[in-house]
Amino acid sequence: MSQKLYVGNLPYRTTENDVKVLFGKFEPIHSVVLIADRETGRSRGFGFIELEPQQADAAIAELGDTMFGGRNLRISKARDREESMSSAPRSHAFNRS
Repeated sequence: MSQKLYVGNLPYRTTENDVKVLFGKFEPIHSVVLIADRETGRSRGFGFIELEPQQADAAIAELGDTMFGGRNLRISKARDREESMSSAPRSHAFNRS
């Protein structure tokens, strides 16, 4: 089973291949996904990478808070989507009838 990592504070010009090269010593890499704005298609400066659990821990220790493209990377274990949605503030619609 693989471990998904959040990779944040990426330069906006970063490609999936750039991330693969950066994490190359922690192979095998199962997937890389960079998140883009839905409307503009422009990078949002973060993404996710899936590695083996032991490799993921090593990558966090070695690459977390290191400089990449002039920016300090933020790397952590990704939270499940349901977990992050439940902790996000919710807006409530008001019924004005």
